[in-house]
Amino acid sequence: MDFVKSLYERVFSVDESSFEALALDVFRYQHQNNPVYRDFVNHLGVAVESIRKMEQIPFLPIELFKTHIIKSGDWGANLCYESSGTTGQITSKHWVKDEDFYLKIAEQIFTNVYGEVKDYTVLALLPSYLERSNSSLVAMTNRFTQVSEDPSSGFFLNNAKQLYNTLLQCKKEEKKTILLGVTFGLLDFVDEFQIDFPDLIVMETGGMKGRREELIREEVHEILKRGFGVKNIHSEYGMTELLSQGYSQGNGIFRCGYTMKVLTRDINDPLTVTNQVRNGGINIIDLANVHSCAFIETKDLGKVYSDGTFEVLGRIDNSDVRGCNLMVG
Repeated sequence: MDFVKSLYERVFSVDESSFEALALDVFRYQHQNNPVYRDFVNHLGVAVESIRKMEQIPFLPIELFKTHIIKSGDWGANLCYESSGTTGQITSKHWVKDEDFYLKIAEQIFTNVYGEVKDYTVLALLPSYLERSNSSLVAMTNRFTQVSEDPSSGFFLNNAKQLYNTLLQCKKEEKKTILLGVTFGLLDFVDEFQIDFPDLIVMETGGMKGRREELIREEVHEILKRGFGVKNIHSEYGMTELLSQGYSQGNGIFRCGYTMKVLTRDINDPLTVTNQVRNGGINIIDLANVHSCAFIETKDLGKVYSDGTFEVLGRIDNSDVRGCNLMVG
């Protein structure tokens, strides 16, 4: 088995005890085989042979997904997931070697938290995403609706009444049901319809996408809890630049997928990274990104807890991104 294929297989079976060793192997592979990442690491003057812990690995600023093709290895770039953005805005592009690899990992991450996808009725309210043809969230949700054994599973775009009737039927038949929705879509729905469905899993994916006034998470969740008659609002933490997801089952506390780990960096000294409990910029190791870049410095501000769970506190806006000026051009 060649080295790349062995990395591939190890990603599927990684656990807490093997995570760091695999992360270090992926780092060395990507430094050798990802020109953008290699240039970034070299610009920082990092001696690769000195990297012995995952906290020492350099994290690529997420903005570079907007300006560069981020690929590890020599393969044809045919599939590209793209972030949403307003007209004229530069969007992030994530070139993907193997979509089935991504979808299998996404399904496994969901299963580890919620149980088998096939046992759920999966309903999706993702209007802003469905309007694009290259959304990783739509691809994942589409896989879930296909795996579900309930023919009622599917997407709802401009048919809120049909979604409401489907929810009523699921409640009547006591089906295990999950409603995955973009935040503004869920708020629009409960403006029009109210339902008391305590066993429903309502999962918001975040974001108003310019469609509604921005609200803090607590306000959004209170509105949705009343609208759907549930005790908690679940959330999915994902982004175009990542192939793994984190899930929150309430109160905004996320647990990483098994292929993912969140660390924090010092806002004033971004090269200082730790897995200790503290507030800071969120850095993510996503081993599912074996074919792009597994080490991402995000623009999110957060806190990581001792059990590995994390909380997103907001966005780091208008901050200078170290190294980016060296990479543009």
